[in-house]
Amino acid sequence: MKEVTIHARAGQGAITVASILGMAVFLEGKYALAFPHFGAARMGAPMNSFVRISDKEIRLRSQIYEPDYIMVVDYTLMRGFNIFEDIKPGGTAFINQPGKMPTPQVQGINVYTIPADEISYDIFGRTMGNTVLLGAFAAGVEEVSLESLCKAIDEKFSGEIATANKKALEEGFNYYIKKYS
Repeated sequence: MKEVTIHARAGQGAITVASILGMAVFLEGKYALAFPHFGAARMGAPMNSFVRISDKEIRLRSQIYEPDYIMVVDYTLMRGFNIFEDIKPGGTAFINQPGKMPTPQVQGINVYTIPADEISYDIFGRTMGNTVLLGAFAAGVEEVSLESLCKAIDEKFSGEIATANKKALEEGFNYYIKKYS
């Protein structure tokens, strides 16, 4: 079983990303469990979403404490929290941060930065880097295909919103391939 923690602020689409990832994994014939965790329910409050991915039925229902992967939708969360504290040794982090900032160096962790907000602004006209980051995740690990993620987006959204989110997903995927492959 692989586990993913998504760090974000309420309103940045972490629950949506977890839902899309879970649906895409399911569409590939695997098992997934996606769920959020947050304290005070207010816009901008730090929160997490979690996804478990497995080839077998998932019975574990607890919060994820040692993820294999993390996605950080809002890099400012790294100022007040040690988001790398619990990730498994050899784990992988995908961080949405401006392209001009240096990549954090964390011993024993693979860290990839993606300017997801910058990319998303060109697509949506506002910063909403969640699906861009999900595309980079798909390119960087072999847990889910871009095709399945696009199908999951079509399950969740329709029309222009679906089209824009699939474009964001593909841009994140392509950014990762160009920069890190």
